[in-house]
Order: sequence, then C-alpha cells, then structure tokens
Amino acid sequence: MNKIIIKNSHKAFNPYFRKNLTNTTPNQIYFGGASSGKSFFILAQRTPLDVLRTDRNFLIIRNVAKSNRNSTFNEIRKGIFGMGLSRAFTINKTEMTITCVNGNQILFAGLDDVEKLKSITPEKGVITDVVIEEGTEIKRSAYKQLTKRLRGTSKSKKRMTMMFNPIYQTHWIYKDFFQGNWIDSEFEYTDSGLYIQKSTYRDNQHLEDDDIERIESETDSYYRNVYNDGNWGVLGNTIFKNWHVEDLSEMKKTCDKKKNGLDWGFSNDPNAYVSMHLDIQRKKLYILDELFVKGIDNEELAKLLKPRIGSDILICDSAEPKSVKELRKYGIMALSAKKGPGSIETGYKFLGKFEIIVDVNCQNVINELTIHKWKEDKNGDALPIPMDRDNHGIDAIRYALESEIGTSEAGMRVINY
Repeated sequence: MNKIIIKNSHKAFNPYFRKNLTNTTPNQIYFGGASSGKSFFILAQRTPLDVLRTDRNFLIIRNVAKSNRNSTFNEIRKGIFGMGLSRAFTINKTEMTITCVNGNQILFAGLDDVEKLKSITPEKGVITDVVIEEGTEIKRSAYKQLTKRLRGTSKSKKRMTMMFNPIYQTHWIYKDFFQGNWIDSEFEYTDSGLYIQKSTYRDNQHLEDDDIERIESETDSYYRNVYNDGNWGVLGNTIFKNWHVEDLSEMKKTCDKKKNGLDWGFSNDPNAYVSMHLDIQRKKLYILDELFVKGIDNEELAKLLKPRIGSDILICDSAEPKSVKELRKYGIMALSAKKGPGSIETGYKFLGKFEIIVDVNCQNVINELTIHKWKEDKNGDALPIPMDRDNHGIDAIRYALESEIGTSEAGMRVINY
C-alpha cells in the first residue's frame, strides 16, 4: 500500500482529545455536555485511524440497529473522507461495513437484534473494540453482554468505550463507574482499568458562534448543569414519583390487551414507541415495551413496529398526519391522537393516579420518568408547567391511553378499542 497522508491533521483534532488517540485503557468513558465533540473524536477520528494503523476491529453499538445508519455510520464515513483516507477503506452502504485495505473492519449492530449480535464477527481476527454511542440509553445487562464480545487472541489490547451526556446519579453507569472514583470538580479520572474524561462545548474548537449562543441560551438550572456543564444531574422538581422497575417478562408473554402509542421524532429527537397494559381496577399501568429510534424513514419504522403491534391500533402524535397515513399504507393500524387545550395537564393528572411499573428493558422510559421535570421560576421554584423535553415516551403513553384520559374538556376524542 502506498503511503497515506492524513489531510489537515494539525487542525483536525481538538487539542483536548488528541492525547487519547493512543489511549489503550480497557474501559473508557467520554461524557459531558452537548456539542463537546466527544463522539466526533471517537467515531470520526480515532476509530478509522486505529483500524488503519493498528490491528483492531471495531463493533459500533446503538440501542437500535437502524439508528446507526444516519448517525455513527455517517459520522465515521465523514471522518474517513475528511482526513483524506477514502482510498484506504471500502465502504459497503448496504451491509453497513467498512473494510480497511489491511483487512481490519468497522462493523455496526444494535441491541434490538440479539441473535445477530451474537454471531457478528470480522473477516480477519477478532473484535478488539466495542464503542457504544448514547450509553445512557442501554441497560446494564446489555453492557455486560457486550463485554463478552471481546474474546479471542489479538495483538491489540481490547477496549470498551462509551460516549454520552450524563443524566442522573441513580443511573447504573454512575453507580458502576463513577461512584467512589469521580470527583465532580475534576475533568479526568484514570487508573489501570478505567479512564474517564469529561468535556463541554467549551472544549470544542470547531463550534460556530451561533452554536455557542444556542447552548448558552439555556435557562433551566438542571439542563445547564447537565447539557452545558456536563455534570451528572441532581434531581429536583421531577414530575413522576409513582413508578418503579420490575422484570415483566412473564406478563409480556401472556398479556393480550396492549395499548400502543407513538411520538414522532424531529431532527435530533427520536421516534418513540411505547406499548403498555392498563389495569383500571387495580390502578396499575404496566410499561411493557419501547422503541426509540432516530434517522429512519416511515417505511423502516413500520418494519420495526409491525412485529411489536401486529393488528392492534397505534395512536400517534397528530402533528404529522402524512406520516400517520404512511404507516397505514405499510400495514400499521395507525390513528392520530386528538390533542386539545389542556390535554397534557389532563394526561399527567391521569397518570398520577396509577402505580406505573416499567419493564427493566425499557431504559429510555426509565430515563424520562426519572428526569422529566416541571419548569422553574427565577428562584428555582416549580411552576405547574412540564418542561417540553425528555418526554417523548411519556407523550407516547398519553396518546395510547387517550380513550381513558379523553374528556370533552381536554379536547380529546374517545376511541373504543
């Protein structure tokens, strides 16, 4: 192979991350605020360079496989072309594999396809690196399963790498990796088996002025702490306290009365599907299944939803009537929710009357119920208005239950199931 020169190498790397190009610590965590550049560094820069220069094969993980195509896969492709390395890699868009001229590969998978995950293997050697994007979306048992993919003989030291924005200190990632190790005033932790680096938008030299202005316009104290300053959140003024987590595997096998809701994604927000069972008599709401996925079209979404829903009705956010019609075209019994004045407040009051039991596998719903909070006034006191964020799954739950919530006062139509 002819010598390959990395284009603009002296400008391409944020100085804050550059030292970690050669970091081989077995467990690595890159976390912090929004737009810090951590994911770009790991995916678009370090990954292709490691595949080219060392004996490494990468497995790139998202919670849902199809989320990889328009996120991690495209990020790595942009990095390869941006560094002038296109002639060193063969990119198969259909199979979503990236193969280097030396035989090393970058492969992609999701935690929604367990059987494929078990059998995935590179053409040469073994998986040496598992990289998890949006780590807070995955459950602890899934992480443990991924560590088992790092097996076999290799010249390179094996690594698990996670990137994410922190959310709350009761999350399993905080308990497993940060508690007892991390000091909030620091930006780095390292020992022989674990490396943690915190970053914020202030560490990203590639941001434009309008990017910075948008980030700094945040006024809520929790979100400034988490998304601006990259800290683990200290919860306050949260809305839902009437819920807990259980293993609902047995119930999911026998439950034949399910309700389904869908909140549409917009740009960076996910399409959020939630399936549930409502026990009116016992005042219990069981959250059985979820699907949070970004960057796919409605046909792909329908293919993911059909095995979950079958011939049942799906109540969707009415904001996209065209998308609702498209789902019907693809075989989903989709209907639009009738949102009206007071529907959010009425829905929240209704949910507050139930004990909410969430299946252990619904990590995204767990995240939302944990951190969804009221707006605050300038003194930090809660206002009776929910924040319009961290609520995609919660909105899907409201839509699915609109026949029970629905009243003329709330402006919602009643549907007989």
